[in-house]
Parts: sequence; C-alpha cells; structure tokens
Amino acid sequence: MAKDLASKKENKMREIKVDKVVLHICAGEFGPKLDNAKKILGLLTNGRKPADAKAKVKLPKWGLRPGLIIGSKVTLRGKDAEELLKKSLKAKGYKMSKRSFDDSGNFAFGIKEYIDIEGMKYDPQTGVFGFDVMVNLKRRGYSVKHRRLKPTTIGRLAKIKKEDAQEFVVKKYNVTLE
Repeated sequence: MAKDLASKKENKMREIKVDKVVLHICAGEFGPKLDNAKKILGLLTNGRKPADAKAKVKLPKWGLRPGLIIGSKVTLRGKDAEELLKKSLKAKGYKMSKRSFDDSGNFAFGIKEYIDIEGMKYDPQTGVFGFDVMVNLKRRGYSVKHRRLKPTTIGRLAKIKKEDAQEFVVKKYNVTLE
C-alpha cells in the first residue's frame, strides 16, 4: 500500500496544472459603468475582448431581472493565465483563505482595486473597480469528459481534492494559507 502511494506522487498523470483563469467584474448595471469595467478587463488581459455576464435571478429591490447584462468576464488559458495568476497573487500579498477552495480543487479570490496589479495605473475617467479571479485546476486526462465521441467520467483517483489544490498553490506559488 505504501508503495502505491509513493508511485502516485511520481506519476505524470497526477500532476496538477492550471486549466483556466477567469477574471470577472460585476458593474451591477448596464451602461457607462459596465463599459468602464470592460475597458479595465481589456487592459488587464492585454486587449482581450470581454464577454457579457447576465443576471440569472430576479431581485426587484436592486432592479435585476434574468437576462440583464450586469457584468463582464474574460477567460485566459496557458501562459497568459499563469502570468496573470502570479500578478494577482502578488497583489494579494501571497495570502489566501482556506475557504477560497471548493471540493473540486478550484479556488477564487478577489482583488479590491485593479491598480493593485503591477503595471496598472489609475485612470480617472474609468474609476476604481475590483475584480474576482477564479482558477480552475486540472490533471492530464481531464479531456475525456469533454470529448465528442464516448465521453466518460473522471476516475476517483484522478479527481483533484481540496487538499491537493491547497498543496499545489502553496508549493508552486509560495502562498500562505490562513
């Protein structure tokens, strides 16, 4: 049994990688405030075009209804995702809460102001916005659940647990968990 556990650590299929990083800003309303949020996301991601995020629930007190565009998001993959994640963690002070991780090994955290990111400057016309960083982790072989022919489920040993994700972030990015 001990031999099996040691071989799992060295197995290339058990390596954890960053699948994607999603940046999200919720402006709360449609109009110039949302346009400024899209502009900031474009600056953060080197000119990528943000997608609209729509409200899913009805909240009459806030004037929200399903289908109303209230936010914007950008998805990054590969090296761009890794670079932005490093910048975001640096702005966060390399500290995260243990509650930021879900049971599937994904994690998310917020940045209070976009000017906390290295290289970003304040623009008085756009104002100050905070944003959310959501990170999706994967192992090799995760594509079997998304393939077109004969999709299947991920095996129990291939799934990423909360503890695996926390260990990955601590080792790879030197993050302190609180």
